[in-house]
Amino acid sequence: MNSLPTADSGTRHRTPRERAALGKDARSRAPRSSHAEFAPTARRPDPVDVIEAQSATRVPELVPIRYGRMTESPFRFYRGAAAVMAGDLAGTPRTGIRTQLCGDAHLLNFRLLASPERRLMFDINDFDETLPGPWEWDVKRLAASFVVVGRANGFSTAERAGVVRATVRSYREWMRHFAEMGNLPVWYAQFDENWVWTHFIQDVDARARDRWTRSVRKARTRDSLQAFGKLTHLVDGKARIAAGPPLITPFADLLADVERGVLEKQIRRMIERYGQSLQPDRRFLLEQYRLVDMARKVVGVGSVGTRCWIVLLLGRDDKDPLLLQAKEAGESVLAPFVGSGGHRTQGERVISGHRLMQATSDIFLGWERADGIDGRRRDFYIRQLRDWKGIAEPGTMVPTGMRAFGELCGATLARAHARSGDRIAIAAYLGAGDVFDRALVAFAERYADQNERDHQALVDAVRTGRVTAETA
Repeated sequence: MNSLPTADSGTRHRTPRERAALGKDARSRAPRSSHAEFAPTARRPDPVDVIEAQSATRVPELVPIRYGRMTESPFRFYRGAAAVMAGDLAGTPRTGIRTQLCGDAHLLNFRLLASPERRLMFDINDFDETLPGPWEWDVKRLAASFVVVGRANGFSTAERAGVVRATVRSYREWMRHFAEMGNLPVWYAQFDENWVWTHFIQDVDARARDRWTRSVRKARTRDSLQAFGKLTHLVDGKARIAAGPPLITPFADLLADVERGVLEKQIRRMIERYGQSLQPDRRFLLEQYRLVDMARKVVGVGSVGTRCWIVLLLGRDDKDPLLLQAKEAGESVLAPFVGSGGHRTQGERVISGHRLMQATSDIFLGWERADGIDGRRRDFYIRQLRDWKGIAEPGTMVPTGMRAFGELCGATLARAHARSGDRIAIAAYLGAGDVFDRALVAFAERYADQNERDHQALVDAVRTGRVTAETA
């Protein structure tokens, strides 16, 4: 990265005592109890306006799908409304201590994934909005997501409070643990499946243990071979990406011959050039594959409408596939409030934050800038489409299971922040007591109230015809 996301350029060379003093001094700027606060101001933008402003830069025919997904439930709205919450967080108390932020740290952005050594890891997975910023913003977005889901699951107020307290306590206690460690041990810290079982799973109820075991087993099947079997078919004896509109649309079904030829050439050039962002051994591996097909793909909730393609490459023979996903990287929703971060491209911003926060990353993770796509220069980041990815199913969780998952997410976020920010200052600010934990219980409930109002505003906008929604 171009700069380290510390509170100031001298922090990384201060003594542990001086760094702890910085953290304790931050309590005067933002008392720990003040983080309970959230109240929308009269100047708060209309949430639908914020969402529409994002949609203006996206593929027009896909935008209704985004609205359709976001209107399905308050949590689906929350997943797509990181820009709305970024503006709200900008008005909350700040400690002044910065770290690399995920920027969209809701609970479904923590999941299982593969390390290059073929170990199954638990980590943060989504870095589209990553930038250096106030560490507490990620914790608040994570905490509020558990309340939003807890309400959907019918949890009582006390049960939701228990989940949030456990999540934030885990973050605080693990941050204090990392503050006592040296730089290299923090950097090497990883949460693999065995570590997760020992620290978070083995003592929960049998139902939660069974779900974890199934998730681990299923994640190991989700690789390029599985995706190849599911997403492709033979056309004249050759493997091609199968149509599944509007979610997956091969270029042959998307564009006329001339336009298709131009776009295919642009993407082919982008894939060739993106290899320069990989380390040399991985670039050598990529060069052993040949590109054979590509298609447009609709992804996520908040990302729907961004330009995203899946690219099929074949290696040794026609049964040796590699599926890459090239996803458009726009400006982070945090940028208006914390600055741009100073990267040359938005793709580089995403990958730099990805590598800084994640303990181990996809070997094909890289970026490139492409000229002329939809009439302008656009930034992209590229990674494998699937590589042992496993995602939680929060809608099936009971309070005890969600509490254990929250503790795991809190620990994982603490490790990511400890790698990229001043862990000693953050730990000193948080302290040994539960003042911050209790404050975030109140904040999360208040923000969940606001999220429900914002979700209803979008539902009303669809009902009145202000925006159009489609189900897909």
